[in-house]
Amino acid sequence: MANTIVYLKAEQNAEVMQPQVSVKDIASVYCADKNISARVKAVRVHHFHENEQKRQVISVLKVIELMEKECAGITVISVGENATLIELINVNKHKGPVQILKMIFVAAISFFGTGFTIMAFHNDISINKIFSKVYELVMGTASDGYSILEISYSLGLAIGIILFFNHIGGRRITKDPTPIEVEMRVYETDVNKALIETADREGKSIDAS
Repeated sequence: MANTIVYLKAEQNAEVMQPQVSVKDIASVYCADKNISARVKAVRVHHFHENEQKRQVISVLKVIELMEKECAGITVISVGENATLIELINVNKHKGPVQILKMIFVAAISFFGTGFTIMAFHNDISINKIFSKVYELVMGTASDGYSILEISYSLGLAIGIILFFNHIGGRRITKDPTPIEVEMRVYETDVNKALIETADREGKSIDAS
């Protein structure tokens, strides 16, 4: 076992469903020796107690310390994050009619809120007057109602929204992530970094002894 190299790639954030957290739950492990790989993956790095905060930060140095304690003589090379934010998720908490009602409420707010925003914007710029003026300049007569301009604009707006969100119903148009997905990933990364740095500054992170 001496001089056996183990590669450790820790994740920035790891969600677990069981109180006992092992190396395999927060990181990817590679070792040419499959027996050692299995042993270090099973090393317990933390255990959530009943009254403990369900979000903890553990340093990769602590993980390496526990791995080397379990398998003496190995050399651990970290190729991932310096610390991992571990969150204990209660799956049953997100089930039931209350969760469905929350989803319906958020969907309704998003739908009607977006519609109201679009209507308020059009009202601010007096888009009906603009269309009437353009129609009169091109056709030479005043518009007597809805023209091809309004119809084309409405269709273009709908197509533009679909292309922007990259979805039609539950189907994705292209494999590229949508702008919202990109922003959510950036936001998630920033939140994780802030929580890790805060825990480290307050001395609440689980670090090597």
